Amino acid sequence: MSEDAAPPAALPPAALPPAALPPAAVPPEAVPPEALPPEALPADAALWERLRAATPARIALGRVGHTLPLDAVLTFQLDHARARDAVHAPFDAAALAAELAPLATITLDSAAPDRTTYLRRPDLGRRLSDAGAALLKQAVQADPAIAGRDVAIVIGDGLSATGVQAGAAALVHAILAELRGLTVAPVVIATGARVALGDAIGAGLRARVVIVVIGERPGLSVADSLGVYLTFGPRPGRADSERNCISNIHARGGLAPAAAAAILGRLVRDALRLGLSGVELKDVGEALPAPERPAAEQKDPR
Repeated sequence: MSEDAAPPAALPPAALPPAALPPAAVPPEAVPPEALPPEALPADAALWERLRAATPARIALGRVGHTLPLDAVLTFQLDHARARDAVHAPFDAAALAAELAPLATITLDSAAPDRTTYLRRPDLGRRLSDAGAALLKQAVQADPAIAGRDVAIVIGDGLSATGVQAGAAALVHAILAELRGLTVAPVVIATGARVALGDAIGAGLRARVVIVVIGERPGLSVADSLGVYLTFGPRPGRADSERNCISNIHARGGLAPAAAAAILGRLVRDALRLGLSGVELKDVGEALPAPERPAAEQKDPR
């Protein structure tokens, strides 16, 4: 280097890996919050820790240098793998029927011939296969009493067969407990099902109301969640606005089966009484209690 050449600019500490810096020069942002004692955390960091404890969302994960901590990366990869597995897992309709015993069941398929087609052609999941339609017709012909009932219940694998296998049987038993006094058709278990498949099944059974219990699209927080859809006067071509939905039913901080069944029971009875469902039908059950405020935040009523 010539004598009059400018010396190289010194690298800022933030541009160096923490291992290359003396302890006093390690920038605070390079140290994950979990590596610091509580008294070393600033007030806003403590706030983020409280928020993290209140939600499964990925917030305030911290960082190591310019990337996420290894634990956060591995957890993300695991949850992503669980979500993919939930979508592609095979559906065991026979095992579900055994869990529902002694309830009568009818097992059939949608028009989607396999899982790959089901994912690429949502429209086929909304229609019965020819064999499925024939099977439903034969069941009604063999026992005409199963048709024309107040409620038909359909269980479909949807986008999370994992969730259906894990929780659908318990949810259906809870629903039936809330429907006492109403007539219910045999439970239909459908493979390759989308929500609207319940319209064709409900119409085939001539039910006044159809309930579809189905695996919800898995996310990176929960891969085994269930949704329940209610439609009055089921027939092919019903719009989504003509349905009521209760979602996020799962055991990891979601809606409990008993609570979901109680809401559904009220909606079913109101749908039968009013002759409608969807945006015009609202749940008028008791509101959730307001959270208690700390005594220091409560105002003097005088």
